[in-house]
Amino acid sequence: MNEELRLDASGNRSTTHDDLLAWRREHFIPLRKAELARLLTEQAADDVQRQDFLRLCELLEALFHYEYHECLETLKGLYAPFNPDSVMVELQTLTDQQREAAIPDLFERFEFLLERANFRHLSPREIERVVGIASDWGLRLQVDFDRFDRLEVYVRGDSTEQRNRRHWRNLYRPELVSVALYQRLVVIFRLKESHASNDPNEEIDQRWVYLKIFKNIPKQDVDMLLPGSRFRMRPLDYIRVMLPTLSGLAIVVFRIFQGALLLVFAGFYGMLAFLGLVGGTLGYAVRSVLGYLRTKDKYRLVLTRRLYYQNLDNNAGVFFRVLDEAEEQEFREAVLAYALLDRRARPEGWDAERLDQEAEQWLSDVLNWPVDFEVHDALDKLQRLGVAKCTEDGRWQALPLPQVLANLSQRWRDVFAHPPEKAVRFTDQSD
Repeated sequence: MNEELRLDASGNRSTTHDDLLAWRREHFIPLRKAELARLLTEQAADDVQRQDFLRLCELLEALFHYEYHECLETLKGLYAPFNPDSVMVELQTLTDQQREAAIPDLFERFEFLLERANFRHLSPREIERVVGIASDWGLRLQVDFDRFDRLEVYVRGDSTEQRNRRHWRNLYRPELVSVALYQRLVVIFRLKESHASNDPNEEIDQRWVYLKIFKNIPKQDVDMLLPGSRFRMRPLDYIRVMLPTLSGLAIVVFRIFQGALLLVFAGFYGMLAFLGLVGGTLGYAVRSVLGYLRTKDKYRLVLTRRLYYQNLDNNAGVFFRVLDEAEEQEFREAVLAYALLDRRARPEGWDAERLDQEAEQWLSDVLNWPVDFEVHDALDKLQRLGVAKCTEDGRWQALPLPQVLANLSQRWRDVFAHPPEKAVRFTDQSD
């Protein structure tokens, strides 16, 4: 891929696949479905096959979209009582007991959707491991995990890229360093009632469930995304705040001593001088406190600026984004698996392992990007939709394209005549 480097709105270099030095093999296929359809259509044998294959793509796209639309409506209904951004009038109000009973179902079903979009769940140990550590682009923070009733973090795109940094050890000259990051990170959480925020700048309420999705987050900065994080000032910050104050206090103490002597000999005027010195001492104390507060405000501003350009969506908007990615992933797996079986595996067919190898090699040739193709999931979809069959000896064969188009067209008509059992189930996660 020869995509040029771009700058984001913050002036930092945007991450493209060319920037990445290393990455963990994942199921996610980083190719738009329109591009995949175009590539596979161009590789068709003749015009007739090209037209039929395009029709196949249209039907698969429509069927997957219908199935995932059902998922979206289910999630929207579950999330409605917990959506902090809702402007809808709720005609039925849940009791506290009903709300508590609905929370596990909401988290469980959202996790299922994230898995379909190839996100990986971060364990509490993985999260706690990075708390208090900061990359060159992050801040040192303290996180109170006791604040959370539920906290789940999901990631995708475990990779390494190059970034510019400036450090005092290098006299603040720019240098390229390797940074381990997650290309996508999703946070879903709910606070405990006793730990709801009293900070007017932090509008977080225990009644709601909050969702956020971010891009290109260094692994060491995951704690920056959690609410209620407290800044840990560096020793250098304490020196900057306290050194002027301490030096000023030393001068004031010396002058107080001098003022005490003057007070003995100068009477009323000496008293005024002494009170002035006491006022100066209080002024230095106030200056120290204000310096500390300014430093905290500076860090808060830095955090806000950095996350502003890395935040992709919030709350209900996260559902739409993740669901769209899951739907496209389903399409990519099914279309690629069918094309390879139809064009390369005839007439005997392939077993699942061979298809897995061929699909991963095809993706590597096209993307220059290693993908762990989810072959069993792809084959399950092909069989369910009547696109491929498995022989008694475990070989998978693609049905002829005209027959496939007839099967899918009938299935699409049946959606409205006789709605089929939902293929994307939330209640049964054993598929």
